Parts: sequence; structure tokens; C-alpha cells
Amino acid sequence: MINWIWKDFSALTADELYDLLRLRQQIFILEQQCLYLDIDGLDECAWHLLAMNGAGELVGYLRVVAPEKKYAEPSMGRVLIRQDVRGKGLGSRLVDRGIQYVRSQFSIESIRISAQLHLRAFYERFGFQSMGEPYLEDGIPHIEMLLAKKLM
Repeated sequence: MINWIWKDFSALTADELYDLLRLRQQIFILEQQCLYLDIDGLDECAWHLLAMNGAGELVGYLRVVAPEKKYAEPSMGRVLIRQDVRGKGLGSRLVDRGIQYVRSQFSIESIRISAQLHLRAFYERFGFQSMGEPYLEDGIPHIEMLLAKKLM
């Protein structure tokens, strides 16, 4: 059982913030061996989706960044599932909830993401389409993708 919790930055408790930053560091910096500045100044203008298991542990996370902060459109990023619970469909449920949240909160035409290239097919299942050519972001191949409103 997963408890899905949406919070803006100011509503996050110190423990929630610590847990999400720790999990982001564990996955993006240690597991993926990518040295980059995770605290990028966008958390304060984002809504954070915490996926908590029955024991109250953070097992999944994503953030939705407000329009005009990173892109003209709202964006989703920092999408992650804790390693020991992967392969059970939790990532799909997480992204689906992110898309639904954006639909309910913004009257913007699209959602834009910067996806790791190896996850392109995963995001295409939700209707995201590649925009432009792959590029390196923090040493990892990425592709910009867009979910147009007509596809939402």
C-alpha cells in the first residue's frame, strides 16, 4: 500500500525534506554516479509528490515545477523509485499522478520534461514526444520531451 502525499515546499516537514533529499542523492549521485548540484533552486517553487510505504518510508518521489521557472510549461522532474521496490509498476503510477496533478493545477498547454535518454520509451507510454536531439546533462544523455495538451 502506498500513501501519496502532495506538498508544496513550505509544507514539507524537516524530516520529509531530509528524506527526499537523501533519496535523491542516493539514486542520482551515488547509484548513477553523477556528480551534480541536486539542490538547484527549483524545489522552493515546486510541488513534491511523496510515495510512502505502509511503514512510512519514502519509496518514490517526483516534483512538479511551476511554469516559467524552468520552462514555459510546468515540468516534472527528479522522478525516482527506491531501488528495492522497482519493477512493480510504482514508477508508472508515480508519473501518472504527476500528470494528473499538472492537469488539475495549471491551464497550460503542455508538460515538458528533461528525461534520461534510456527512459524515453517509458515516458512515450504516457504520450510524451521527443523534442530535438539528445544532449548531455550532468554527464548523462537526456532528451527533452513534451506532453501536448491534446495528448493529455
